[in-house]
Amino acid sequence: MTDGVLTIAEQVRERLHELTATERKAAHVLLATYPLAGLEPVADFAARAGVSAPSILRFVARVGFQSYPDFQRRLRDELEAQLKTPLMKASFDPAADSGDSSLFDRFRAAVANNIAETFAHVPPGEFDAIVTLMSDPRRRIYMIGGRFTDPLARYLASHLRIVRTRVIHLSGQIENLRDQVLDMRKNDVLVVFDMRRYQSDIVALARLAEGRGVKIVLITDQWLSPISQAATHMLSAHISVPSNWDSNVAPMALVEALLAAVTERIWPSAKTRITEIEKLRPDS
Repeated sequence: MTDGVLTIAEQVRERLHELTATERKAAHVLLATYPLAGLEPVADFAARAGVSAPSILRFVARVGFQSYPDFQRRLRDELEAQLKTPLMKASFDPAADSGDSSLFDRFRAAVANNIAETFAHVPPGEFDAIVTLMSDPRRRIYMIGGRFTDPLARYLASHLRIVRTRVIHLSGQIENLRDQVLDMRKNDVLVVFDMRRYQSDIVALARLAEGRGVKIVLITDQWLSPISQAATHMLSAHISVPSNWDSNVAPMALVEALLAAVTERIWPSAKTRITEIEKLRPDS
């Protein structure tokens, strides 16, 4: 997969409104089991979606592939990218780049491209739906992330607490987190950050919450966390950079866009709350 190339999941989500009813069945099955359904023989994919094999081939063509094998090759490339460890990603030798700005330039370009691609392919309706959920004072908002993405969850929770009540950042050992699921109620919101390599404990927690009627908002990468199968709403960000590590810059940009939109949506009450918080500050 080259940088800047949309994943099949992103292409499908962008074109859902263009698909026929039969093609949408195939699309929903693919996204719900991504990418596994698409790696099956065409007859099995068709049976899973409840459509004919020719309908699957028309769906694949609509997404931009000349043949089913081409479609599957891309999915296999994506699956390989999903599973990459830091040792498997493009490495670099800092000493070899001493005095050479090429790595800096490539990294800067990759980060800029990640942000541009991420924002260019955010479905406006999906973004607005998430803002609506996070702006509803009747809902408790829970946040959690993985090993490298939980700082994003903490950042979002810290800011949201300033403008609204009932915001909880989940932390601690996984057994304690499961206990906290008991406090979640139907129509509460769990915002989950999960990027490759997806964490099985976070996936399991999201599924437990979904089973209790909690609305799952997933912030993930372009390859889609398994939590996408349980998510009510989802935003995906591009994270690849010329490094052994993935980048959280584009996901952070999504977080700040959500913060800006929620604050604007509830500004009258947020302004009152901020005013009261300022009165509590020792230097006020």
